[in-house]
Amino acid sequence: MSERQRAVRLGTRGSKLAMAQSGQVAETLTARTGRPVELVEVVTAGDRSSAPVHRLGVGVFVSALRDALIAGTIDFAVHSYKDLPTAPAAGLHIAAVPPRQDPRDALVARDGKTLAELAPGATVGTGALRRIAQLHALGLQLSVTPIRGNIDTRLARVLGPEADLDAVVLARAGLARIDRTDAITETLDPMLMLPAPAQGALAVECRADDPEMVELLATLDHAPSRAAVIAERAMLATLEAGCSAPVAAYAVVAEGEPTGSGAEGDVVQEIYLRGAVISPDGSREVRLSRTGTPADAAEIGKALAAELLELGADSILGPQGHDGPGTQQFGSTV
Repeated sequence: MSERQRAVRLGTRGSKLAMAQSGQVAETLTARTGRPVELVEVVTAGDRSSAPVHRLGVGVFVSALRDALIAGTIDFAVHSYKDLPTAPAAGLHIAAVPPRQDPRDALVARDGKTLAELAPGATVGTGALRRIAQLHALGLQLSVTPIRGNIDTRLARVLGPEADLDAVVLARAGLARIDRTDAITETLDPMLMLPAPAQGALAVECRADDPEMVELLATLDHAPSRAAVIAERAMLATLEAGCSAPVAAYAVVAEGEPTGSGAEGDVVQEIYLRGAVISPDGSREVRLSRTGTPADAAEIGKALAAELLELGADSILGPQGHDGPGTQQFGSTV
């Protein structure tokens, strides 16, 4: 069998969402390179436990996949990027960030209701401390509760025969990847609900000492998505050193005004990063934004984090404070 014909092994979690997004990456890689891909299911600690993720620790859905990579039992892995610890992993390389799905959060409510139409006291479930904090900050007098489980399990708590919640908030990207956007009653404006850093983005990771895989996977990379994620995660990483409150970030890469004149003028891309730190009870928050070029994405994220800290982000902890930095979620990757 020629090297081009040999199937490369893609490690993935076994959840419906993980299999869907890994399958999509596999199909794209084969279409672009002709290389067949074999999916290899890897069970992680997060899959085996029912405990809240903020108690299990950051990276709980990632470590087993990275162990398999280092051991050589898989050739590359696909992660929901927001699950990755911000510290780089020795010996591993993020070879690609494919085009990012819509990073916004989505509401699924009974009777097709929007967030503003929910009655005071309505019960809303979500897996992220960041969402809980922002729901409280809206002042809608909702009863917000942390939930876990895969997407179908969460939807059933609103739409199923034994539904016990009035609504749930999930990542729109996860619903899109399993073809369940039909359940969405409102896609939440980032002005109301700023997404998690890297929400909607995938990280395609391989061993740093495998140049063949690095080159192969580079065909999947989408430069604007990578720049946006770099900015958001640089902000998060800088805040983790001095802030334990929920963190939200959203970067957009767009074309700015042309430089020069006439047809020869160069169109310069611009990155616009918004960041927020919110107390868990929603009573305090700091929100800022910053712009720059995609080439400076990491520095933009660091600078915005520094400004947030200067404005007191490190002191924003409500009575529902959690166990430490970098643990923004109660649930899995949705």
